[in-house]
Amino acid sequence: MTNTFQNPLMDPGADPWVYKDDDMYYFMATRRTHLDLWKSPTLSGIANGERKTIWTPPEEGINSHFLWAPEIHKVNGTWYVYFTANDGKVGKDGDMTRKIFVLENSSQDPFEGEWIERGYVNTEHPGLDGTVFENNGKWYFVYAGYGNFPAYGSALYIAEMSNPWTLTGPEVLITKPEYEWEVQGGLAVNEGPVMLKRNGKLFLIYSASATWSDDYSLGMLTASAGSDLLNAQSWDKSPAPVFKKSVENGVFAPGHNGFSQSPDGTEDWIVYHAIPESEGGSSKRSTRIQKFGWKADGTPDFGVPLSTSKAIQVPSGENLSD
Repeated sequence: MTNTFQNPLMDPGADPWVYKDDDMYYFMATRRTHLDLWKSPTLSGIANGERKTIWTPPEEGINSHFLWAPEIHKVNGTWYVYFTANDGKVGKDGDMTRKIFVLENSSQDPFEGEWIERGYVNTEHPGLDGTVFENNGKWYFVYAGYGNFPAYGSALYIAEMSNPWTLTGPEVLITKPEYEWEVQGGLAVNEGPVMLKRNGKLFLIYSASATWSDDYSLGMLTASAGSDLLNAQSWDKSPAPVFKKSVENGVFAPGHNGFSQSPDGTEDWIVYHAIPESEGGSSKRSTRIQKFGWKADGTPDFGVPLSTSKAIQVPSGENLSD
């Protein structure tokens, strides 16, 4: 069996998410009409792993339509899935009814047991792309909230959690679209937040501009792990994107990402979606992965999105017989 693979892993495959638990990778992507969960012993094989539909929405109601950006997390030993949905309205009206919903599964294996609805996160604004992370024993929720039309479409807010579906205390705005690279494609957007922790620092990576724009890209906020994360001044915003299109490699609109590690834990990998041609549109978003490194100052170095024609070495420690 070959020890290389090529992107994309899934086509179409928008808003990809990977969670590594022990020796298994769990994968989710936007399916719009239902929630699917994949599992695979290899990172490069996530899209070809075992698949199960874990939740199908009601025909009508507040979470019946436009199921986007699902993420699976393990919080204090229990599985949770966070996903965006609304009541079927479209356009600005649809944005105003968009919420982040939560499913819970207490089974050790998320492919077993029952997924129970826990309602929606009590965010101050309508929004999308909810994610969670732990720091110094506290759990935090970050999402892309609407609420300042027409100045911008969405901005990122953070709040502390009292349980995996309930926010407590204030929501704090930590980034809004303000640079030219954050307002491409006709929308001023910060969305798709995800946490990367290393070297005593928190790197909150997010996506900027319209998802169908060639210039959809990744931005970064940095905070010290010991700082007050609910103080907006604790977050330092990078003035330029940290991952963007490569015309030379034929990769456009790279964004809405997640992170994982190789099976042996020695390599860091980014999972993201991208479009294979200029102005290709959001329907052509496909899932890709690639290894990334670290700069001398301790910040991540995501490099350049790789061409789909490039043979990529499989993550370190993958069992090639899988």
